Amino acid sequence: MDNTNTKVDFYFNKPQKWQEEIKKLRAIALDCHLTEELKWGCPCYTFQNSNIVLIHVFKEYCAFLFFKGVLLKDPKGILIQQTENVQVARQVRFTSVQQIIKLAPVLTAYIYEAVEVEEAGLKVELKKTEEYTIPEEFQKKLDKNAALKKAFEALTPGRQRAYIFYFSAAKQPKTRESRVEKYTPQILDGKGLDD
Repeated sequence: MDNTNTKVDFYFNKPQKWQEEIKKLRAIALDCHLTEELKWGCPCYTFQNSNIVLIHVFKEYCAFLFFKGVLLKDPKGILIQQTENVQVARQVRFTSVQQIIKLAPVLTAYIYEAVEVEEAGLKVELKKTEEYTIPEEFQKKLDKNAALKKAFEALTPGRQRAYIFYFSAAKQPKTRESRVEKYTPQILDGKGLDD
């Protein structure tokens, strides 16, 4: 593994659950001649500046996240849609080094297929922001406040969706109203949910 990136080493050296598992995932990605980078605070593996796969850690599992996983054939049926709102990326989840060792040849094949997807320039037609239901509490606010509507429409589609998902996730109308009120100034400032 002489093609490691020293900026990423900390991720594999910090004490955390799944440490041996993620080191094995790193070795698999690097053996596929991908470039190791740090993106979103996680090890990300790229081919000619295109994101191919990311390693991330959760409480219950660690995972390889294939950025365009929905385009992979997945003959082994191991790709998982993380949440219903994730349109393109797919995870392969692990809870042991043995699982990773057993699946190593499959993971390698999936990585090479993901590189082929990039080389072919394949894209996924994403669901448009307008196709998502805007929560009633937010829609009323947009209808009453032209500046807010203009600012919201000026946000990138990803930022718009993040707000829609966050507002919609609240089960109670009062909570949705509270969230809309809290984030209205941020939207007016042209910022995303996490900015």
